[in-house]
Amino acid sequence: MTPVETTTRLRPITAPRSETPRPSLPLPPEAPPRPVGGPRRREVGAVDLTPRPGARPVATGGISWVPPETPAEMTTRLRPVRNRRPIRTVGAVACVVLGLGLIGGAATGSWLTGDSSADTADRTAYTATTRTLWHSVPVDTLFPRTLNGTAAGPGGADRAWTRIAVAPDGACVTALDPLLLKALQPVGCARVLRATYTDATASHVTTVGMIFTEAEQDAMKALHSRFTADGLAERPDLMPRTYPAKGTVAAGFGDRQRASWTVHVLTSAPVVVYAVSGFADGRTVTDPQPADEAKAKGATSAPAQSGLGHEAEGIADGIETQLRKTLTTATEQPE
Repeated sequence: MTPVETTTRLRPITAPRSETPRPSLPLPPEAPPRPVGGPRRREVGAVDLTPRPGARPVATGGISWVPPETPAEMTTRLRPVRNRRPIRTVGAVACVVLGLGLIGGAATGSWLTGDSSADTADRTAYTATTRTLWHSVPVDTLFPRTLNGTAAGPGGADRAWTRIAVAPDGACVTALDPLLLKALQPVGCARVLRATYTDATASHVTTVGMIFTEAEQDAMKALHSRFTADGLAERPDLMPRTYPAKGTVAAGFGDRQRASWTVHVLTSAPVVVYAVSGFADGRTVTDPQPADEAKAKGATSAPAQSGLGHEAEGIADGIETQLRKTLTTATEQPE
């Protein structure tokens, strides 16, 4: 009895067996009796076509023995997988990673910096053009012959000052006090420019200076924070030096005549602006005061009563404003 298949027959991988019956082969003749006393020898040219032991018997009707059918596959044939192109795959992955990196970097940079136009304007001041202003810009531009200070005097009075002398650009070692130079060491000192002004009555004299540093914006911000937090701008031992010009009303304006001063550490440019004021008659001042203290309401010191704190602050503000205008003009032009 033929066994029943327990699974569905799958697609065969060989061609189906032909239904045409094969021609029957003649049955071999009966073998002669085996000789007694020795092995049977096959006659020359004879072929033994006797079926092997266990073979299926020849079917009736003259059909000879046929080998059993090849078993069908027991699993479903899977579709072939195409060869991948590694170069194209790697290229696609690289493009995706690069695109995500650019987008993420732009977003992070925008978030960290705020994408402020003011920051961009500040960065343009820290250029080679700015650092060479001390010798590439006319002196009348950096130190105008006259300065007007609207509401810059005591009680909000308007003031006016006239330039009486300009010092040759000097080295930091000779133009600055050693202790002030040490305080500016983190930003470096490239050059110092100085000029001396007098008021409309020629009774006051003020030396104003610009220190061009070698630092970038981060270092200038750090120095500004230090001067503010530690009160360095108010320390008498860090008071800037004067420029006494011979043949002028400031001829006797020396260190002992200093009455009030101010120091501005800029963050929008690599420059420190300072001013120091005193009496034109050469009198000695024993109690100099920072400009902020001398301008305070109710101050009774000699610098406060004479308005020398207003003189130092007003002239420093005027020179700083002029410097910002010059920087804007210089950075807008192609280098």
